[in-house]
Amino acid sequence: MDLARATLKNWDIFCRVLDNYGDIGVCWRLASQLAAEHGAGVRLWVDDLASCRMLVPELSMAPGPQQLHGVELRAWPEPWQPVEPGDVVVESFACELPTAFVAAMARRARPPVWINLEYLSAESWVEGAHGLPSPHPALPLRKHFFFPGFTPSTGGLLRERGLLEARRRWDASRVGGAALTIFLFSYGHPALPALLEAWAGGPVPLRVRMPPGTARDQVGAWLGDPLRDGTEATRGALRVEALPFVAQEDFDALLWEADLLLVRGEDSAVRAMWAGRPFVWQLYPQADDARLHKMEAFLARHGAGLPPPAREAEAELFRAWNFAGDPAAAWPRWLASRTELAAHAERWCDELENLGNLAENLVNFCAERVK
Repeated sequence: MDLARATLKNWDIFCRVLDNYGDIGVCWRLASQLAAEHGAGVRLWVDDLASCRMLVPELSMAPGPQQLHGVELRAWPEPWQPVEPGDVVVESFACELPTAFVAAMARRARPPVWINLEYLSAESWVEGAHGLPSPHPALPLRKHFFFPGFTPSTGGLLRERGLLEARRRWDASRVGGAALTIFLFSYGHPALPALLEAWAGGPVPLRVRMPPGTARDQVGAWLGDPLRDGTEATRGALRVEALPFVAQEDFDALLWEADLLLVRGEDSAVRAMWAGRPFVWQLYPQADDARLHKMEAFLARHGAGLPPPAREAEAELFRAWNFAGDPAAAWPRWLASRTELAAHAERWCDELENLGNLAENLVNFCAERVK
């Protein structure tokens, strides 16, 4: 295995940005982890450098490759400019590689290990599809599907070395406040004003911390005054804090400060799980409501270890936050189950830790392909 791993020195990762920060968040995290922990030379091709810059503020918008955190960042050129492919090529989320690049892959003496890194899902079919090869119809190439997931039959989740130890040290030193702290990073929701009214009129002091985005714009409209970075506003039992957008490496600390995480997209959901906090994952909206099937599959797996009242309370708020219910009506039930949900969040984190981490699992998978 060590000899095989040594042959996988150079990686190309391709990313098209569809969901603001979700796709690039996963790809940047994977690229930087491969470079830092596995000594890989990584080129990350991105079609939207502006979104990437939000996660990596030191990124320049000037043309040309840039070396940041051990990763060579490149704009995905249109039309494509020929380069020699690396030993591993990762096509993230079926983004479709340039035709000329695929042809160059086939011309190599030893074709690259070609990976299609898929979206995260708890659906049962994922286990059967994980690792499956797909021969190219015309060229001597094979693509393998690699699925993140929640079982040993998947690729696991991205997690840097030392992350959980750092979070647990932070937890040990944490001093709780009088208010229940909520981190809210979501897509806009038509029922958000009603939820804000319920929070403001409720019996529990709430501190809601929000980075920029559509949801924070909604809160500003509800308050009658836009929320700018660094400002606060109070109404009834609710205090809202407007946070600046932070670099990806600083995101985890924001989650650790909270008691409940309302997050959107894949990368933020995974970080919420590693934070060991109760969370609600707002999946990327899709026209055919396919996200609801993914949500129900996740709820069935995640809720398996919960007592029925807490499992039902979690599911009700999840559904409501994914546009299939009323968040304000679901809130009191979730609040009543908070203690059980908090304990379960730490157990869930422990279970995921036992799966290894996606970057290491991917390196091992690729090494097996070149033995």
